Amino acid sequence: MNGAEKNPRILIVDDDAGQRSLLDSFLQSQGFATFVADSGERALEILRDEKIDMMISDVRMPGLSGLETLRRARKLHATLPVLLVTAYADIREAVDAMRDGALNYLAKPIDLDELLASVQLATGLAKRSPVHYREDRSLPATVIAQSPLMQSVFRDASLIAPSETRVLITGESGTGKEVVADVVHGWSARAAGPLVKVNCAAIPEALLESELFGHERGSFTGAHAQRIGRFESADGGTIFLDEIAEMAPRLQAKLLRVTQDGKFQRIGANREITTNARIIAASNRNLDEEVKAGRFREDLYYRLNVVELNIPPLRERHEDILPLASLFIAEFAKGRARFSETVATCLEHYPWPGNVRELRNAMQRAVLLSQSELILPEHLPAKVRAAANEPLPVSATGGQLDDIEREAILQALKKHAFNRTETAKALGISRRTLLYKLQNLRHLGYQTDL
Repeated sequence: MNGAEKNPRILIVDDDAGQRSLLDSFLQSQGFATFVADSGERALEILRDEKIDMMISDVRMPGLSGLETLRRARKLHATLPVLLVTAYADIREAVDAMRDGALNYLAKPIDLDELLASVQLATGLAKRSPVHYREDRSLPATVIAQSPLMQSVFRDASLIAPSETRVLITGESGTGKEVVADVVHGWSARAAGPLVKVNCAAIPEALLESELFGHERGSFTGAHAQRIGRFESADGGTIFLDEIAEMAPRLQAKLLRVTQDGKFQRIGANREITTNARIIAASNRNLDEEVKAGRFREDLYYRLNVVELNIPPLRERHEDILPLASLFIAEFAKGRARFSETVATCLEHYPWPGNVRELRNAMQRAVLLSQSELILPEHLPAKVRAAANEPLPVSATGGQLDDIEREAILQALKKHAFNRTETAKALGISRRTLLYKLQNLRHLGYQTDL
């Protein structure tokens, strides 16, 4: 057990060590005492021996399932609050389980705000202070997060970094997914270990297996020496798998094995190798759609997506544009350049479809074309210059939500049964942006949850 005796005691049941670690470290950070069990059988033993105020259990586990564990737990403690954690395919079962006494269910990937709200409600602490994160964790000087959306991203990152859980980082190309992966690793207990990066889209399929898992000498034509793979190199640290959706189905199956028990074989080898590398994956594709289309394994998706960090596009975090531009100009001009007010207007009005990567390229171009220390509009790409005459993007105007937007969000929430991911898709905005707007609505007293 961890935490003070006076605090509510939460039992976490999950066969996935990464998810157990996430829930354990998060709930401890919020002041709860925690117990963990890797099976339904072990959970029942703890329930017999300890006073538990609430149980959080995964639905699918070997041996006793979460549903059977719930039914048996009810015989030991008839009023014990139970929260189920479930993948998309299990939601119908989870809803049925509520008839057996489950308090509620959370769909994967877990939303930490929703988790905390459910735990607070079940333990009678609904008025407890909101989620907090460690204030001693500062961002690197090269990381910009002045917008509320990016501050929210890094708040979540600070909560999940200490755990051993796998993380899926999503967002459009160029939003900075690799930067977020760097921060998660740097804030984790593995910071002193290696951070190994692999761009799955940049390596041909025929070579990617060897790159990830290594090979033995003579295992295929051209294999003149043994090669150590990236998973082996990342042992004790973190491996960042960028553009994970580009991985071929055959390699997805081999990656699934690593996520399950940390074991793999080099190409041409008979013995297994074990790695305890933490996996952070990233994709600019909608993996829900990739799963439905049969291009990405559903079981691997839920293994990787224990918790998701969605990076909003630059057009939705207007406050970051000028600070990022200043950072890039200082980098390329070695601190000897600045931009005019007219340039600032152009940068703020342009929608940046290529996100942070496009902004960085534009600033590099401007520094190269400038013959002085002042960046002028003529040094910008023509499409960026033209944006000065366009109105500011809606997301940049600030202020509270207007009546039309507020009503659209509330209607979409109801239509999609308060599923935030589906609501965001219907509204054509990122999930992160929706969460920020919901915070505004809650401050106005609107009900935004079931």
